[in-house]
Amino acid sequence: MKIAVAGGTGLTGRNVVQVLRTTGHEPVVLARSQGVDLLSGAGLDSALAGVDAVIDVSNVTTNKRDVAVGFFDQAGRNLVSASHRAGVRHLLTLSIVGIDRVRLPYYAGKLRQEEVVRTGDVPWTILRATQFHEFAGQMLDRLPGPLALVPGMKTQPIAVREVAEALAGLITQPPQATAPDLAGPRIESLPSMARRLIAAGGSRHRPVIPLPIPGPTGSGGLIPTTEGPRGHQTFDGWLAANPFKAQRS
Repeated sequence: MKIAVAGGTGLTGRNVVQVLRTTGHEPVVLARSQGVDLLSGAGLDSALAGVDAVIDVSNVTTNKRDVAVGFFDQAGRNLVSASHRAGVRHLLTLSIVGIDRVRLPYYAGKLRQEEVVRTGDVPWTILRATQFHEFAGQMLDRLPGPLALVPGMKTQPIAVREVAEALAGLITQPPQATAPDLAGPRIESLPSMARRLIAAGGSRHRPVIPLPIPGPTGSGGLIPTTEGPRGHQTFDGWLAANPFKAQRS
């Protein structure tokens, strides 16, 4: 199959492209570096010519609600419209477990993205996955200062490679609307993940202080509430597989 990957140069997208290639498919990367702009729509029609299916793992880095909603609304509408014109038979969008329970600004954007897909003219599947193992490091990178005030929340992290494999498997199946939630094998505490990452050399050494978070965010709102597929690599396994100390030395 000829499968376009929106956001194919990002962390998830690179893995999706690699998995598609190794399984005999022809990936088409939709990214600005390839002459495709999801926000303006430039290059989309030519890039989607002859494409059978689309996997959307596009992303924007922001903590602002209006930026997130604006990006996912505009990019989503452009992608759905161009996919419809190209005769794409399946649009598969990656989303996040718990975004309808945890009201974070970024998640408002993901909810808008899901709405655009559901109301569009292209047969669709939405796969919600939990945070990646990289989540703790991304959180620490956004926390300057001598102390790391890490939200006291639970997550069930999964390897991004396993998410990519799940997406590559789903895209070859008929569209199924909302797919079962995908999560990692074990529930983890984010402060504990941060401490273990620091100990492994994956982030700057400093004390981690758990920050109590009220409401669903701090009480497991990002954990799946229904049965679904589960990954195999644990967070500790992911740490062991990454030579952080060698990279930082």
